[in-house]
Amino acid sequence: MGRAYQNRKESMAKTSDAKARVYSKYGREIYVCAKKGGIDPAGNLSLRSLIDRAKKDQVPAHVIDKAIDKAKGGGGEDFDIARYEGFGPGNCMVIVECLTDNPNRTFGDVRQCFTKTKSKIGTQGSVSHMFDHSAILVFPGEDEEAVLEALMEEDVDVTDIENENGMITVFAPQSEFFKAKQALLNAFGEIEFEVEEIQFLPQTTTPISAEERENFDRFLEMLNDVDDVQNVYHNAELS
Repeated sequence: MGRAYQNRKESMAKTSDAKARVYSKYGREIYVCAKKGGIDPAGNLSLRSLIDRAKKDQVPAHVIDKAIDKAKGGGGEDFDIARYEGFGPGNCMVIVECLTDNPNRTFGDVRQCFTKTKSKIGTQGSVSHMFDHSAILVFPGEDEEAVLEALMEEDVDVTDIENENGMITVFAPQSEFFKAKQALLNAFGEIEFEVEEIQFLPQTTTPISAEERENFDRFLEMLNDVDDVQNVYHNAELS
């Protein structure tokens, strides 16, 4: 069993309302990325990677183009990253990543999700030390030794490599994301990455009982309904 990470393709929203929320979150993230690093994906590797991920998650081109055009104007909202940590249902550890133009509002909205599900929001650093901030690259392949050799030749700091069901998964420190991706492209040509993201990976897991499962699902739904929330990471082990 490999390390647990979020595969967003498997968790794609099914209803039109949920899809609209997914598009909105991508639009905001693309806007912020383009505004800070430039609107040209060729010169803004973070933007290029984000656009690739949005396309894989079936975000319409007009949503992507609108976000970039908005950033091109130079004005608009100023969003900052806000990260909240705490303990969710079943005492699982949770990290909530947000993009916000009003931290007080966002904190209140996130705290309400914890409070209404009898969970506890904590201080910064209360659980993040139990997660690894990792780059994750997943692509079809069988020869993990060749992959490791290619990464080592480019002096990439690799945390782990897994080979399961015809898929290679590379884990590396988040600071090595673009270096690792480019090393793989240099070695193997064009690769269709199934996953190419930076995520928080839990070092341990917390089993969620059947009694807590409904409350846990409600907790995640409430967080995903908050406009400012971009990503939710947890160490819950769901049977």
